[in-house]
Amino acid sequence: MDTGTGLDGGALMTVWTRRAGRRNGTRAPDGTGAGAPAEELAEDLAAVVGREHVRVDDGALAAYARDATPLFSARPQAVVLPGSTEEVAAILRYATERGVPVVPRGAGSNLCAATVPLSGGIVMALTRFDRILEISPGELLARVQTGVTTAALADAAAAKGLLYAPDPGSRTVSTVGGNVATCAGGLRGLKYGVTRNYVLGLEAVLPTGEVIRTGGRLWKDVAGYDLTRLLTGSEGTLAVITEVTVALLPAPEETGTGVAYFGSLADASRAVAAVIADGIVPATLEFLDRKCVSAVEEFAGLGLRRDAGALLLFGDDGPARTVAGTLARIGEVCTGSGALEVTLAEDIARSDALLAARRCALPALSRLGALTILEDATVPRHRLAEMVDRVDEIADRHDLRIATFGHAGDGNLHPTCVLDPDDTEGADRAHTAFGEIFAAAIAMDGTITGEHGVGAAKLPYLADRIGTDQVDLLRRIKLAFDPAGILNPGKLGS
Repeated sequence: MDTGTGLDGGALMTVWTRRAGRRNGTRAPDGTGAGAPAEELAEDLAAVVGREHVRVDDGALAAYARDATPLFSARPQAVVLPGSTEEVAAILRYATERGVPVVPRGAGSNLCAATVPLSGGIVMALTRFDRILEISPGELLARVQTGVTTAALADAAAAKGLLYAPDPGSRTVSTVGGNVATCAGGLRGLKYGVTRNYVLGLEAVLPTGEVIRTGGRLWKDVAGYDLTRLLTGSEGTLAVITEVTVALLPAPEETGTGVAYFGSLADASRAVAAVIADGIVPATLEFLDRKCVSAVEEFAGLGLRRDAGALLLFGDDGPARTVAGTLARIGEVCTGSGALEVTLAEDIARSDALLAARRCALPALSRLGALTILEDATVPRHRLAEMVDRVDEIADRHDLRIATFGHAGDGNLHPTCVLDPDDTEGADRAHTAFGEIFAAAIAMDGTITGEHGVGAAKLPYLADRIGTDQVDLLRRIKLAFDPAGILNPGKLGS
């Protein structure tokens, strides 16, 4: 058998047609593709991408059985790493014909079990799609393959004097394709928005093998349904994204950061409301509760005040004189709202250190227990303190250690539970507690996820958020894109 790369669907069709007498291609009840033993599946995939890009060994299958979401795991039958759009299309045609599930995957850094292969089948890892194809300063855009990391794109844009604004906490490892698939947010979300605000166009492969291009290089283009927006946030359930065109901005002249300490999160929340009411929209407005501040200081030794009930991290960018004035004004508003102390970073090194304090909240909390469950809920900004109090009440009632940090500017909280991995009863209590947290967010006109996505972890709560009629509509959309139901089964629309 030819094991070279780049075969089209015709060559692969010949392979599985020869085997029709031995395996009829019907799907098993669990969706794993009955009649598709791992060895034969690997042989078929190798005909498309080469044997060196197919993995069926135990080590690889165990690694790709999970993503960054705790407590979710399911082994695939095979892992394939295509290197071209044509290879992706051939694999998807094969999988549709055979009824084999396919889970597209980037770096696996998501926190909602969006890339766990619940039905087995094939994990399609897109990390070989790692080229930055174009940076166009004149058009303020970039074209990248889906496996480029967010930080690599940001650095390439910065080298041209440009800014790629989306800034998820996992930016150094997460891929642009993964960011698009989950519509990732980040620390600059208040001022700049989230990933969907910067996606101009996509190259995507449908489960039946057609390659489509949605959108393009234009800010203004209303020809047809907005499939670019539909695929952004679709979590690999409708198509496999292979290329992304994103909008860039001129890089700001200056950035600056400050920190304000408060006796309580309620005081910090009032300060956030006062900042926005003053007409200020900072680039960064983040919070850490007392438990997070203590963990971060213990972890990083940045000189943070452990006696504070909450920390508010604020920052802005733009012309140097404007940034200085904005930071000073935010400091004044925080002081007027009862801040215990306000400190402005004196240089870029200190500014970076303060931002690092926010970014290291999760690893700092992870040191407190071997199992860390980081969740994501959002409420209207003015109800932030109320929601954090509700989280604390739920944690106390279920005898759990839950710390909360997040994006104060847009009401996005990340309650984080730290457990002993052997404490199965504690994990059950955590599951119940997070269900109550999501219900509380919905009751406050909020949502079950602001930026992590739904995946398998949030799917049980989706109907509570959007209603059964809308869930049924998602299923009909899924059927139109993926009639065989092979793409990421058990997630959105499944």
